[in-house]
Amino acid sequence: MQGKIIKGIAGFYYVHNGEHIYECKAKGVFRKDNMKPLVGDDCSIEVIDEEKKLGNICEILERKNSLIRPNVANVDQALVIFALVKPEPNFNLLDRFLILMKQNDIPCIIAFNKMDLADDETIERTRQIYSKAGLSVIFTCAKSGEGIEDIKQALKGKTTTVAGPSGVGKSTIINLLQSNTRMETGDISAKIDRGKHTTRHSELIALDDDSYIFDTPGFSSLSLFDIGPEELAGFYPEFEPYENGCRFDNCMHKNEPVCGIKQAVDDGLISRVRYENYLLLLTECENARRW
Repeated sequence: MQGKIIKGIAGFYYVHNGEHIYECKAKGVFRKDNMKPLVGDDCSIEVIDEEKKLGNICEILERKNSLIRPNVANVDQALVIFALVKPEPNFNLLDRFLILMKQNDIPCIIAFNKMDLADDETIERTRQIYSKAGLSVIFTCAKSGEGIEDIKQALKGKTTTVAGPSGVGKSTIINLLQSNTRMETGDISAKIDRGKHTTRHSELIALDDDSYIFDTPGFSSLSLFDIGPEELAGFYPEFEPYENGCRFDNCMHKNEPVCGIKQAVDDGLISRVRYENYLLLLTECENARRW
């Protein structure tokens, strides 16, 4: 039988096969091979007690990818949620997250919540910042449910990691996304009771037979210390069309004369917010290299 690991606590793994959830232990061969099952892994299991839904994980199927923060596997895309207002969006933090996902070749969808509290000018200004970067942007109101169906469609058939800072309505949106989910859980609530008071365990939530989301803790900072200054511009896809306007092949788009990127910013073709974030992150990368 094949399924997907949706939660792991203290050596127990909970595997969803599309109908039921089985509490499983990993066979010793994984320890021997120094391989640990991850939430999000597709696996094959042997059932040892169908009535109690108990089994053993026999094989971890080939992983598409894996992340360290959170420690999960087979992510198709990321949904990052920020508020338009209350709190004001930290675009620098958002750019850091987008870079982290791009490092792992994971596409991103951005959801800006609390559109009911923002005026049209704020919404359109925010849309322009990221649409120029070629990113998918959805505006939502968790209170009224506006935009939630658009998110559901974007998540269809995918395994999506959901992230965002605290206070943006992330938990409300996640609850709305799974409001119509009917998944047979048996005694899973009692089985995973041992871990219900901790947030350090990743959990995958089935929206339907082939759509999953997993929530990650709120984040407040992400360092870019493993990116060289000369690499950073490559994480801003909107820069590429204008790089041929730079005089120097190794232009850092900072103080150099005749820079196609700086000209595109002045012409409104590249968001000034994104460019200023680039300069801040460039300084951070340069300082990290000195140390």
